[in-house]
Amino acid sequence: MGGESSRDQSLKYSFFNEEEQKMLKSDYERGGVEQVARLIQNKLGDLDNTEFNIAVTGECGSGKSTFINTMRGLHSDEEGAAETGMVVTTMEPTPYRHPNFPSFYLWDLPGCGTNRFPMNKYPREMKFERYDFFLIISSIRVTVNDLKLVKEIKRLGKNFYFIRSKIDNDFRSLREGGRKFNEEELEKIRNYVVRNMQEAGIPSPRVFLISNFDLNQFDWKWLNDSLEDDLLNINKCVHILPNLNLKIVDKKREKLKIRVWMLASISEEVGAEAVPGVSLGCDIGILIGGIIHFRKCLGLEDASLQALANRAGKPVEDLKAVVNTPLLGEITPDLITKLQCSVAGSICGAGSSFLVTYKVLNDALDELTENARRVVKSILDLSTFFSEEELKQLKSN
Repeated sequence: MGGESSRDQSLKYSFFNEEEQKMLKSDYERGGVEQVARLIQNKLGDLDNTEFNIAVTGECGSGKSTFINTMRGLHSDEEGAAETGMVVTTMEPTPYRHPNFPSFYLWDLPGCGTNRFPMNKYPREMKFERYDFFLIISSIRVTVNDLKLVKEIKRLGKNFYFIRSKIDNDFRSLREGGRKFNEEELEKIRNYVVRNMQEAGIPSPRVFLISNFDLNQFDWKWLNDSLEDDLLNINKCVHILPNLNLKIVDKKREKLKIRVWMLASISEEVGAEAVPGVSLGCDIGILIGGIIHFRKCLGLEDASLQALANRAGKPVEDLKAVVNTPLLGEITPDLITKLQCSVAGSICGAGSSFLVTYKVLNDALDELTENARRVVKSILDLSTFFSEEELKQLKSN
């Protein structure tokens, strides 16, 4: 009785603190709607760390640097490639940009368990906390150090893949011994790794068997597909993953639905102590900032469309031709007012700032998502862009 509900409390503390609310109102009075919209965009940008860091770790000589070069489509002698060799070459954590995801960094870590980097100091010296995801590379067998890495990564509450590299060496050894390297032999190696992980307390490890020199054999495609799927479930990736297929577009929509509720909550936060005329202006600023953020996340800005067109080998004009929404033009206060008016009559209790803002943003997100899907579908005829399996799946959607 007389106390705040849990929802009221969540609204009050979910996005802007009291001081920020005062600043928001003050900035509106000084700079108008455009200033508020800019602040909302900046706030959303702060929530999304635009860098995603993947640590590539394991024992010395396991093929970490070669793996990173292969992932980036580079030979060891090309400019920008990670240094490789028969002796220790990586002496400190070194970041390399992922070729498809410019905001993603693959970190080449020094080998663990050496005199210079003993295991009892390794996670601390490598600053494991900074990484979002781990790839453990092992070249021969599951070692004690590999299992120690796994336990430390899990202790930090982070996820990893275990990658058994140099499968081509196993192939060669079996062939020289007069045995055939077939799927059964491959599964023996996989089961050995899985069994060791399970004994170490990891019930369902993700294990991939690869050769750093042959991307067409073994688990390379599965590795890339799995990594893409798992990254889709990480909130901070929502606006930096390119729209390579419809699944990515739909997953982004799912994540952005949470932002719709968040932005509608801000509208209610700011309006709770409204100054006449200010609450409405803040709502317009919130909607402008939200829509601009959504279209950026969904890859509908010029730079994102150009990057997708370059990857697909298609003129960017072809992609833009399938886009049909006024939400890609300038988002003006007049446009927002029209959107507000169009939904107000359909909502019971239309005076609620929360409800109107929620409905406008929800409708805008659906419209932008549909346009992003059209862009992806416009490149389905390019077999070089998608695998045969992806094409079948996309066409079925």
